[in-house]
Amino acid sequence: MGRFIVLVGTILALWMCAGRWLFGIGGSLTWWYAPTIGLVFVALHLWLAHRVGVTRARGKRTGRSTIVALSLAWACAVGFGLTVPDLVGDELVSVLSLAAGSAFSGEMSIALCNPLGILAFALVIASIAFAYADARDPKPEEDEYPGEGEMVRHPLE
Repeated sequence: MGRFIVLVGTILALWMCAGRWLFGIGGSLTWWYAPTIGLVFVALHLWLAHRVGVTRARGKRTGRSTIVALSLAWACAVGFGLTVPDLVGDELVSVLSLAAGSAFSGEMSIALCNPLGILAFALVIASIAFAYADARDPKPEEDEYPGEGEMVRHPLE
């Protein structure tokens, strides 16, 4: 599962940074997106893949919360790639605005790209936190160890 996480994370990082080039609207902003968005997104996925490996090595299962948070992060990353603008000529154009062709859709897609990007990163970070929790041993109960958790005898008894 760790390799799959890294593979999808890398593909989505490329989509977020340079996906507009597939539609002929790549521009100079790609060179800013690659180190700031792409490398950080891949690094977070490498960290998550390591934590999932630690969970598996400890004989535990990856929890639903980790998988759901990661799936939602991937969905937001796809949306970000559709809405993030690039500078073509002297105009900001996104894949969504190119498909719709109206100025309003261009402004709306640019307005949506920031929340989608923030959610994508926040959900990957949440997935990492859930992966840490998946690998932990359960917290011991108070009455699990005999003699511990009992009241101390009164010294005059």
